[in-house]
Amino acid sequence: MPPDLPAGRLVPVASCTLRLDPAPHPLEAIAGAEIDANWQIEKAARPRLHDGRVALFSQLGWDGAALAGTCHIVRYATFLYWRSGGRREMARHLYAHAVLAAADGALVAVRMGGHTLNGGRIYFAAGSLEPVDFPHGLADLDANMRREVEEETGLDLAQMRAEPALHALALETGTVLFRRYVSSLTAAELCARIAAHVAAETEPEIDGAVVIDRPEVELPGLAPQMPAIVAWHFSHPPA
Repeated sequence: MPPDLPAGRLVPVASCTLRLDPAPHPLEAIAGAEIDANWQIEKAARPRLHDGRVALFSQLGWDGAALAGTCHIVRYATFLYWRSGGRREMARHLYAHAVLAAADGALVAVRMGGHTLNGGRIYFAAGSLEPVDFPHGLADLDANMRREVEEETGLDLAQMRAEPALHALALETGTVLFRRYVSSLTAAELCARIAAHVAAETEPEIDGAVVIDRPEVELPGLAPQMPAIVAWHFSHPPA
């Protein structure tokens, strides 16, 4: 397996092969009791959390151009145990961002609802990879992005222009792979559609949209991956 991605540096990814191993993640095999104990703490703090199934990586490497990894479907409780600091050396987390660019050049992110794990955090609509994101055993990142964006905002990425370039940013909190999607709508128009979607939901995942219209942004709750992605967007405007 090639070495890890360079920490904290945004890099282009020429190819990406993320395989699903049907075997249990080694972390679950040795830390079951610890995972259960941590889940009780997490659940007590956020009663609406659901112990679903997500992908957690056991291997992730980059050779300077290609990204390759092996993941396993684990309990959400297992991911939260790892996220809280449990045996972090045994796993890697990877997720995808659809970087939503409006026709007027601004970015449109979301603020997560207070009942969610990342309540109050600002980032692009996204979620962990799930079993449905692995047709034929390989991750379909664009399908994951389409689903998560539609669930959280009501927007359809199929109606936007997807740029071919894929980039990665590795941080202590996880590795984000992102692709920019360019809308024909202005930021105000996108925000209006998102607001209508949130208003129609019984239990919306987000509080609403957040417009970012400058490269240097200071917003309470801005997720750690966002500053580098925002700076990249404004230094590399859509063609």
